[in-house]
Amino acid sequence: MTTKKSNTPKRIFITGIGTEVGKTITSAIVVEALQADYFKPIQAGDLDYGDADKVRALVANKKSTFHSNSYALQTPMSPHAAAEKEGVTIESANIIFPKTDNALVVEGAGGLLVPLNDTETILDLIPKEYTVIVVSRHYLGSINHTLMTLKLLEQLGFNIALIYSGAPHPTTEAIIQKMSKVKVVGRIDEEPYFDQRVIAEYAELFRHELQAL
Repeated sequence: MTTKKSNTPKRIFITGIGTEVGKTITSAIVVEALQADYFKPIQAGDLDYGDADKVRALVANKKSTFHSNSYALQTPMSPHAAAEKEGVTIESANIIFPKTDNALVVEGAGGLLVPLNDTETILDLIPKEYTVIVVSRHYLGSINHTLMTLKLLEQLGFNIALIYSGAPHPTTEAIIQKMSKVKVVGRIDEEPYFDQRVIAEYAELFRHELQAL
């Protein structure tokens, strides 16, 4: 993988190999490490305390700005299904990434091919100049899901990196590394809880690798 060098503020999109793999905790760590802004284009469910609220609560720096969702849906379902249930049509043209001179972290929903509507997926939202961080967590089938995600991004020319979430699984991680040769930023362990102190510790641990993306 080639490493992009630029003086422009970093633009990072965080995706996962599936749901509930740790994207929001990862987003909080990356936001804190880079003192970046945060944007979640589509929130489906948990509107009283959505992912932007969770990240805001975990971040201690005063520089980050938390931008409003383009779509905020009540139903905790895949975006296309939540939107249909609520009589809304998600259109990528209506999702405008914030203009900011600061670094920006964008958190997707689920994996790359989660549908937005009948023709578009999360993948269609990611600008080509963004670095994509893939969050991988071990479960039966995660090797396949991780390698497919990395291969698709690689074929499309994205600069990519990987963060592991959860307990180590050496044989899984070894084969993913051998077959993808992707840059690994680090691992987020199975912590008993996450608060600002824990997030800050991971931010310090990952900062150098994130700045090098």
